[in-house]
Amino acid sequence: MSVFRPFKGLRPIPGKSQSVASRPYDVLDSDEARAEVAGNPDSFLHVVKPEIDLPSGTDLYSDAVYQKGRENFKNLVEGGIFKEDSQCCFYIYELTMDGRIQTGIVGCSSVQDYFNEIILKHELTRPDKEEDRKNHIRATDMNAEPVFFTYRANKDVDALVAHETAGEAIYDFTADDGVRHRFWVVSDQEWVRRVTELFEGISKVYVADGHHRTAAAALVGRERREANPNHDGGEEYNFFLSVLFPDDQLKIFDYNRVVTDLNGLSAAELLDRLQESFDVEAQGTEPYRPEGIHTLSMYLEGTWYRLTANDSTFDDLDPIRALDVTVLSECVLAPIFNITDLRKDKRIDFVGGIRGLDELSRRVDSGEMAVAFALHEVSMEQLISIADTGNIMPPKTTWFEPKLRSGLVVHKIV
Repeated sequence: MSVFRPFKGLRPIPGKSQSVASRPYDVLDSDEARAEVAGNPDSFLHVVKPEIDLPSGTDLYSDAVYQKGRENFKNLVEGGIFKEDSQCCFYIYELTMDGRIQTGIVGCSSVQDYFNEIILKHELTRPDKEEDRKNHIRATDMNAEPVFFTYRANKDVDALVAHETAGEAIYDFTADDGVRHRFWVVSDQEWVRRVTELFEGISKVYVADGHHRTAAAALVGRERREANPNHDGGEEYNFFLSVLFPDDQLKIFDYNRVVTDLNGLSAAELLDRLQESFDVEAQGTEPYRPEGIHTLSMYLEGTWYRLTANDSTFDDLDPIRALDVTVLSECVLAPIFNITDLRKDKRIDFVGGIRGLDELSRRVDSGEMAVAFALHEVSMEQLISIADTGNIMPPKTTWFEPKLRSGLVVHKIV
């Protein structure tokens, strides 16, 4: 039984949503964020990437950075840009990208659900990135950005959401990347009660995007619980900001790999080695996209190749060995390129599928990389199966689009 509850959100006043809403903290580096906020003091990047308002070269993980984020949010509130709702609400957040719509409910998930494995993950987290987000929460006393969760679609939840989205949204704007964002505030207490009740009947919730923010929110919540001798379980630190989307509305994009060198091999030698595990077929100079699972593509010296995995390279009954990222790692990256730690090896980089196959060929043709591999995207069913069985995907396996905008609502934990 999952816990999902309403809260009193702080959110931009009407007319300010577009200037406030920003891309997530982890999709821009500091210089890109400085450029993006130029001339826009309302941008939520001032809160989630506050180093942009400190001298260049400031340690990104210093207390000064986190305190600047707290100060910047306080200024947005005192300046009348953000207001707090007077009662506990749920919120509905709809994103439209290339004609595809996904609609989620914004509320607060339970810290205890994370530790009780009702909220399930499919990726490992890095302690340094966890600590960064924990420090941001500690300094600002809020969950500044929502985590992106999914659940198995429920027709009763769908019907309630459809009823509300038939009305006019309080925010409605199209961002510079062409994604339309609409946002509703739902304060009707019968609707709130019914949604809360329906999610009590949903046994599992899955982290789609935001593993580090999820872990950080849960760990800070536990810290505050242990530090409070009068803890009763109802405090806001026991809950954290999340958006729950039904699984049948989501799309996972491919997450591809580029490698700096051929590990001493010639192109011909590499092709020979690949034939030990794949049927290798040249496809010409036009980008070739894998048309199904267990088919990969490779770009090498101006030519695209189709790599069809031999049956011995995968096991469709094993949630991890069924993944093409596992096939690539076990049959190519480790034995041929000697790349065994995808998190730390500097010879490999990762390219989200939203950038397209042309980005792979560009990086190889430029001489920056020697070879590129493109993969078929993972399915939602695969993600859920891996989480349900307690398995962990290899690094950089899933890429979700569209990305949620930050700053449309925040959750104070005090």
